[in-house]
Amino acid sequence: MSSMGKGGTQRNISQTVLKTVDFPLPPLPEQRAIVSKIEQLFSDLDNGIANLRLAQEQLKVYRQAVLKKAFEGELTRKWREQQTDLPDARDLLEQIRREREEAAKASGRKVKLVKPLTEDEIAQLPGLPEGWGWVKIADVSKVGTGVTPLKKRIDFYKDGTIPWVTSGALNEAYVKSASNYVTDIALKETNLKIYPKYTLLVALYGEGKTRGKCSELLIEATTNQAIAAIVQEGTEEEIRSYLKLFLMKNYDEIRMKSSGGVQPNLNLGIIENTSFPLCSLPEQHAIVEEIETRLSVCDKMAQDIDEALEKAEALRQSILKKAFEGKLLSERELAEVRRAEDWEPAEVLLERIRAERVGNGKK
Repeated sequence: MSSMGKGGTQRNISQTVLKTVDFPLPPLPEQRAIVSKIEQLFSDLDNGIANLRLAQEQLKVYRQAVLKKAFEGELTRKWREQQTDLPDARDLLEQIRREREEAAKASGRKVKLVKPLTEDEIAQLPGLPEGWGWVKIADVSKVGTGVTPLKKRIDFYKDGTIPWVTSGALNEAYVKSASNYVTDIALKETNLKIYPKYTLLVALYGEGKTRGKCSELLIEATTNQAIAAIVQEGTEEEIRSYLKLFLMKNYDEIRMKSSGGVQPNLNLGIIENTSFPLCSLPEQHAIVEEIETRLSVCDKMAQDIDEALEKAEALRQSILKKAFEGKLLSERELAEVRRAEDWEPAEVLLERIRAERVGNGKK
């Protein structure tokens, strides 16, 4: 039917075309039996689909429950109790501070000071296990962004070889390819920076559900201004997987920090000052392993559900196809409808309809 449409941007089906559509006409009792069986099969199918949709929602709830318990220290509580001489978050934070000072001294730059969380701010945050501590993302990462080079500058884009990423690419867990490419001239004349592989990216703004999404670069790339790039060096790099999972877990909370009118946005300050629970590196590694083990099972189940939903839709079309090929009813069901008092061949039914239309003055 759709292929019969005519026109440009919006194809339409005219009455003339619609009147020429052929369709198979069975006797009335058989029509009733076919409709009844379709409705029964569709009802069963819809119930199955509803259960699959419910399972999808339950998986989402379970994912969030796993992430919540992970960053409360619950997933590794027994593991923690079995450890001896486990370092705490303060030791890790001090190690990062020393590395930053040494790197700044070697490069001749000043260390960017991060205003620590106040006692009042910490008091408003959930309690943490012993040895953990609340810190800001800026305490363990450098946060930057990019720009959109002027589109009218052809020399910024033509024959460009430097990957450039926009926020739309962040809807996937990893960024494996560029949204576009820019030139060396664009890099030199704008505030673009090339971020290294494994940089974490957070969408500062974007349509739909993009804002607040976290992804990870698998290529060296520049970005536009709608992305916060979280760069980690030295010991900080070992925190990356843990921090990425935390950002995924806090997607909704981070979105709520947006400011603005019609299209609220995040900014670098919000990302830098986002607090998260820091623990020792050994425990972070244990937490990441626990999360990934559980979520990999969720991913497999989610894939199975998606495949089942696709099969359900294919089954729906198969039911309709069989129905209008006269193959849906069994021989027993066909024999039963042929015993109906009003059964008559389709030709007789059609002739009767024509006679009624003539009697009513219709062509």
